[in-house]
Amino acid sequence: MEKVLVAFSGGLDTSFCVKYLKEEKKMEVHTALVNTGGFSESELSAIALKAAELGSASHVNIDVTQEYFDKCIRYMIYGNILKNGTYPLSVSSERAFQAIAIVEYAKKIGAKHIAHGSTGAGNDQVRFDLIFQVIAPETGVITPIRDLAISRQEEIELLKKYGYDFPWTKAKYSINQGLWGTSVGGVETLKSDGELPEEAYPTQVTKSGSEKVHVEFEKGQPVALNGKKMPPVALIRELRSLAAPYGVGRDTHVGDTIIGIKGRVGFEAAAPLILIKAHHLLEKHVLTKWQLYWKEQLANWYGMLLHEAQYLEPVMRDIEKFLESTQQNVSGSVEVKLQPYHFSVVGCKSNHDLMSSKFGEYGEINRAFTGSDVKGFTNILSMQMKIYGGVNGGELRVKS
Repeated sequence: MEKVLVAFSGGLDTSFCVKYLKEEKKMEVHTALVNTGGFSESELSAIALKAAELGSASHVNIDVTQEYFDKCIRYMIYGNILKNGTYPLSVSSERAFQAIAIVEYAKKIGAKHIAHGSTGAGNDQVRFDLIFQVIAPETGVITPIRDLAISRQEEIELLKKYGYDFPWTKAKYSINQGLWGTSVGGVETLKSDGELPEEAYPTQVTKSGSEKVHVEFEKGQPVALNGKKMPPVALIRELRSLAAPYGVGRDTHVGDTIIGIKGRVGFEAAAPLILIKAHHLLEKHVLTKWQLYWKEQLANWYGMLLHEAQYLEPVMRDIEKFLESTQQNVSGSVEVKLQPYHFSVVGCKSNHDLMSSKFGEYGEINRAFTGSDVKGFTNILSMQMKIYGGVNGGELRVKS
């Protein structure tokens, strides 16, 4: 029997892959879950049990959460990266790390084939296939869902045929969880209008009123929450536990897929959105105009390339070095107000704040130059327009 490693999450698609490859293709199936921070210990144990029930010859949980933060999430914070100004790349950013870990484990157990549960209509098929092709071209890639082109309901029916009952209530929504957020897809996201129902979100709204939290950054990295120092990964989890029960961080992302079609997906990402907005506010106070401008240009490219399966492209390492260089003075504390379905970034404090009253107070008084200086500056600033008007026969006017 040929050995195949299934990139396993415990959901409908990967559960189907295990049964299909074992029953129909007569392969020796092994499973591996690569955890990017979205599973508790009890969930991981339940998934391992499910893999065994499905007939997996062996199962392993591989944790890459810290690596995922060190090599990716921190750069997304540095860059304030939100795809189309909305989505913090919760799922697309983690796929490269999952694919790399799967390849390494497949080689370890001697599996000549790797299988994943991507459909033929989304981005993940490209992300997984590309990584496998680049770093393990000798390994065969099997994609039962894509190749059979079957629906989720058909998957359930075939699983029943194989003697495994997968409840439709668990298959109704496709949920992908990770440290940097959770994506939620369902029938409501397949069209251009409508919204996901409350029950579709993993975290229900249980908090009312409001509260304030303080996030402290050192050189761009989150290092303390409400005055308590903690590692960034722990801080992200703690911030999520405080904010998600307010319904903070929910939204719907609409964008262009790698394969050219438009896509729509709901997500829940309380901690990422708060950290990005808080970090961005701090940067507005401590970076210069041109640092902010060029950061935004390169960060947009970084996010786009990351989303489109280009994590291994060498230019990504170059952009990471630039982003890290910009963070030397991005240290301080940011106050955030939480309330149901909304948060606001209130203000910040930093020893590097360029909004210094020593030089002036906007709209009130300046202490760094005189009124005469402004007159001369304005005269020079307007010179190009004056010359143009003089040369071309009159004053510049806006055409009606």
